[in-house]
Amino acid sequence: MVVQCPGAGLKDWGVVGVWRKWIFPIIRVVLVAVVAVALVKLAFFPDRAEDDAALQPGGSLTQPEVIVSTGTITNDLVLSGTVNADAAVTVKATGTGTVDEIFIGAGSTVTRGDKIFDIKVENPPAVVEAPGPDGQPMSVPAEPTYRFEKVLAPADGVLTSLDVIEGQPVTTGAAAGKVAPPSFNVTATLSPEQQYRLTQQPSEATVAITGGPAPFTCTGLTIGTPQTASGDGGGDGGGDGGRPSDTGATAATVRCAVPGDVRVFPGLAAEVTIQAGSAENVLIIPTTAVKGGAETGVVWVVDAEGAQTERSVKLGLSDGTQVAVAEGLAEGDTILEFVPGAPAVVPGMDGCELLPDGSQVCLG
Repeated sequence: MVVQCPGAGLKDWGVVGVWRKWIFPIIRVVLVAVVAVALVKLAFFPDRAEDDAALQPGGSLTQPEVIVSTGTITNDLVLSGTVNADAAVTVKATGTGTVDEIFIGAGSTVTRGDKIFDIKVENPPAVVEAPGPDGQPMSVPAEPTYRFEKVLAPADGVLTSLDVIEGQPVTTGAAAGKVAPPSFNVTATLSPEQQYRLTQQPSEATVAITGGPAPFTCTGLTIGTPQTASGDGGGDGGGDGGRPSDTGATAATVRCAVPGDVRVFPGLAAEVTIQAGSAENVLIIPTTAVKGGAETGVVWVVDAEGAQTERSVKLGLSDGTQVAVAEGLAEGDTILEFVPGAPAVVPGMDGCELLPDGSQVCLG
């Protein structure tokens, strides 16, 4: 038998009512107040200690240095060039008169000295004596006489044009046709900076034809009068002179003859390598370390205490990246790798840049 007290249920319900009516609302209000205070703190009073620390400078300022050492330097100039047909040779009239007979027509292959046509030239008038009207002798012009001047092929090749016909009057030295020789040349453009690297006049170059025969020696190398690189850099025969740039800088044209036993065609791209000397066991430094790059220059020497001193040096061969030093430095000297005030990115070091004052900053 279960005995239930009449007042027990009412007591439990009273406790629950107190919690619902007073305690839970108070707790809810407290939580809402805490959240509100937290939002105000985040919105108006954020904690920036870590952010401020992250924004503090973390870079380092250094000045790249190199040690002067000995080595071998090879001064090879590699130029982009073009294959051109040698210029046609003009056939010129050898006398003043009329074309008498044509022996070789346009399109024919000729050998130097072949007779192409001849010219009927009247000789200077002669004077003879004849009896006059009064029976006395007098001087009178003689009957005109003629000679025939030969016009010969000036070179081996093909007579590409013949601009005269029989009976046509011509004068001495007048152009009468052209002979295109079966020979070719290679031309390339030499910039002013590259001209400084030539310490002596080369006589030949090595040429590699794109998609052509094995590299060959191109002889009779000449360096023409400097010209504006943005102009026509073509050599004889209508080539483009080795793709000159459009910078307007003054450049020179390099030209050499293709050997007769090498089969080439006009317009082919060519790589021209001029060997301008080499030196072994010489002091070498980066070209970036020198102010001035031909014959003489200035470097910045760093002593044991880190002090920098300008020093004049005498320069030798250069390969465009390194330069030989003939006088002014000794093996083991420490110099700045870059000329102070010359902005540059240090090769191979991402994020490092040379500042105008000669120092290097590396971020990270």
